Amino acid sequence: MRKSRFTDAQIIGMIKEQEAGLPTADLCRKHGLSPATFYKLKAKYGGMDLSDAKRLKQLEGENSKLKRLVADVMLDNVVLKDLLGKP
Repeated sequence: MRKSRFTDAQIIGMIKEQEAGLPTADLCRKHGLSPATFYKLKAKYGGMDLSDAKRLKQLEGENSKLKRLVADVMLDNVVLKDLLGKP
């Protein structure tokens, strides 16, 4: 997955600027992103503080690690079933 060129703090700062009254078009022009990208980031990070965003990143990393572990266990399970000759 492509890494964002903005940090969590920058994204939350942009959202707070928009909530403070800066028009979205001006905000997007100032930071060099499209309105669609801004609204996508706002949907993900809206209403969060920096600590919440850090916790979200931590949970996403943990979730991906757990998904990999489950996939590995399922693969091992399939290999064992094939070796035993069970369908």
